[in-house]
Amino acid sequence: MNAPDLTQRPPRSPRIRLGGYTVLPRILDKARAALAGRLGDYKFNNPLDNVLFGFAGVTAEAFLAQAKTGAGDFEMLQWLNAQAKKAPHEIAAWSAWTETFVENDVETREWLVGRIKTMDARRTDIGSLFDYLDLDDYLSFGGQP
Repeated sequence: MNAPDLTQRPPRSPRIRLGGYTVLPRILDKARAALAGRLGDYKFNNPLDNVLFGFAGVTAEAFLAQAKTGAGDFEMLQWLNAQAKKAPHEIAAWSAWTETFVENDVETREWLVGRIKTMDARRTDIGSLFDYLDLDDYLSFGGQP
């Protein structure tokens, strides 16, 4: 298994797609890093991961067990597709939604705005969860605001 060391670099951006799914490559990086003990500050099976798991109808435990077999990205995609049984247009619609996802509850939205201000108050372009994650990954590994 080729596990990334997430103490040294971030997982892939949530925007990167595999088989049309956003977030999937990022979750694969985190699953493999978790199995190798190199997850760093990242969390596998976090709320965003669960958005994909819920859509695909799989559990985090089943996903991790499949990753533990050493399956590569393509094999993991084949496994996920076999579980999910989603049409390409459903995957495309879901991925489009995730790319623009903004927390609707006031508490979470306020937390997100506060985090962005702490990271770089000048960044008025950060509007979605994916924007936030990309900025956080960049700054966490030495990027300058």
